Amino acid sequence: MIGQPRNFDGRSRMEVSPNLTGMVAVLATATVIAMLYFAREVFIPITLAVLLSFLLAPAVRWLRRLRLGRIPAIGLTVLLAFIAIAGFATVIVEEVASLAQQLPEYRSNLETKIRSLPGLVPGDSVFRRATETLQDLNKELTNADKEKPSTIPSVSAAKPLPVQIEEPELGPLQLVQSIIGPLLQPIAAAGLVVVFVILILLDREDLRDRLLRLAGRHDLHRTTQALNEAAQRISRYLLSQLIVNLCCALPVGIGLTLLGIPNAPLWAIMVVLLRFVPYLGIVIAAAFPLALAVAVAPDWMLLVWTALLIIGIELIVSNIVEPLVYGDATGVSPVALIAAATFWTWLWGPIGLLLSTPMTVCLVVLGRHVPRLQFLEILLGNEPVLTPAETFYQRLLANDPEEATEQAEEFAKDRSLAEFFNEVAMPALASAQTDSDRGVLPSESRSTFKNAIETMLENLSQDEDEDAGGELAHTDRQPEQLRRIVCVAGRNELDEAAAMLLTNLLHCERGIEIGSPLPAGALSADAGYLVSFKDASIVCLSLISTSSPARARHLVRRIRRRAPLARILVAFWGSQKPSLSVEEMTRAISAQAIVLSLPHAIAAIDSMLLPAGEPAQAA
Repeated sequence: MIGQPRNFDGRSRMEVSPNLTGMVAVLATATVIAMLYFAREVFIPITLAVLLSFLLAPAVRWLRRLRLGRIPAIGLTVLLAFIAIAGFATVIVEEVASLAQQLPEYRSNLETKIRSLPGLVPGDSVFRRATETLQDLNKELTNADKEKPSTIPSVSAAKPLPVQIEEPELGPLQLVQSIIGPLLQPIAAAGLVVVFVILILLDREDLRDRLLRLAGRHDLHRTTQALNEAAQRISRYLLSQLIVNLCCALPVGIGLTLLGIPNAPLWAIMVVLLRFVPYLGIVIAAAFPLALAVAVAPDWMLLVWTALLIIGIELIVSNIVEPLVYGDATGVSPVALIAAATFWTWLWGPIGLLLSTPMTVCLVVLGRHVPRLQFLEILLGNEPVLTPAETFYQRLLANDPEEATEQAEEFAKDRSLAEFFNEVAMPALASAQTDSDRGVLPSESRSTFKNAIETMLENLSQDEDEDAGGELAHTDRQPEQLRRIVCVAGRNELDEAAAMLLTNLLHCERGIEIGSPLPAGALSADAGYLVSFKDASIVCLSLISTSSPARARHLVRRIRRRAPLARILVAFWGSQKPSLSVEEMTRAISAQAIVLSLPHAIAAIDSMLLPAGEPAQAA
């Protein structure tokens, strides 16, 4: 069998260094961006046509279900869509022309507002004195220039003759060219968009099959899923956003009309169009009626009422209407939406601003289904990229117990605190132990983790003491019996942190008041901790640092020498579970119970505390 060709150093020629791979990726990205920029005259009509076809496809399918033919359904849909677009454009042109004729009438109001501004600004006297000083200085400089003798001799005392330049009259052809010339490019672009939309709707299935073939026949399932998801997300987003924009524009137009703002239909249409721009669109759309409110009325109250109207409607729409209509339809994070809007505006201008969200949605879907482009979903998507345990571990690494407390409280809103400890905090401590075993986590960090867990539990106890007090169980137990429970760490500070979680749950869920867990040094030859084991009836050995039965058996023997009458519970919290079964571990370690999770530990302690013959309560 012939192997792959190899270089002189023995490596395969097919192996590529990571630096070279990164360089190729950067060059490919730069090439794509350059193509999108320099060929924008080609890409913009195609992109607009694709997005419009996504928006019109549901209407075409609905007409097809009504037994209408394919071509009539597409023709009717496209005709109605572009009639609506032309109607919008006509209204905009008429309103702009009307506004241009009315603007000179507002000059006196603007002058009155400008004169009244100094009186509205605090410290009027300071601004007035500064203005007067500058005016006096300007007069002195002007007088000095007039009194200064001219050093340039006068050539002639004769008055200069006025010169008048007369342009030749435009001929009919030149007049038509000057009027129609600037309109040719947008008309041609609109015509291309119409043609592309019709062709895409006519050959929708054929184009889909060609894209599937380009992606490869070996993975038709993934490619089909990606195309379907992209089409559904973009169609749902465009249609939902259009409905939301209309719900916002209609009351804005009615309110502006009642307030007396001129050309209210124009500003309502601007709201419909500009609200497709995420977050910034409504701000841009509101700037025009607010500016007119300043010019129309001689006082400032119209500006105040206009601002309150737009802000109130926007708050209602964004907080009530939008969640009801589409909720989280895009799957793109808010920061990514703003960054994408900036990028596409730089790349394609105002059209890029309108297309930024649909284009970003396509990139997120592409990153979700193409493994090599997964970084796009991580950077742009709104799904959590870290598990709750990984997020908690990061906060412990950063020594930020306040954020860890906040995460626990957020988790407890939907689920219990016991589940947070068992499913988030314990795996985070297990990850820390794994990093410590690999040598990437310094031994000093283990103390940091323990202190962070202790601070977090103190914060939680301050917030939840009253609620937990009403839910305590087993209050009929004698305090003397409850004080006989001792928790001890097996080897290091992480074992002690895990024991803290157990003691906190015993307090919150069972009302068992026991002392702080003993450190790992309590099982050493030091006799200082011997009194802590005196009269102990139950000893809980916390082990997240090891899953070895031999080491656990060695620690159990030390506990036996300190508390010969106590029943011993060994808890293995680590991510690597013991290779033996629980029954085999119990016999090998000579302990009364072996547990692998916090709920099992609570249930085991419950059974140990109950009198003989009484059934244990499930945890």
